[in-house]
Amino acid sequence: MQLLSLVWGILAIVGMIVGFIPCLGALNWLNIPFAAIGGVAVGTAGNEPKGSAVAGLVLCVVAMLFGIIRLVLGGGVL
Repeated sequence: MQLLSLVWGILAIVGMIVGFIPCLGALNWLNIPFAAIGGVAVGTAGNEPKGSAVAGLVLCVVAMLFGIIRLVLGGGVL
């Protein structure tokens, strides 16, 4: 489960980076829920998350925050 959370976080970060490319900012509308699901899955995975699970959680949170900031600055959220 830890490896899955890390991979999920990496995919969320890659989606966020692609969302920063001009004309592809709408991808963040898909990436933010994707990262949120990854964050919830890591939070409910077990009693004590270990290193790679925490790294996956951090990556998902970073992807969500920067995705929201990108949407706000790009005019995607009114």
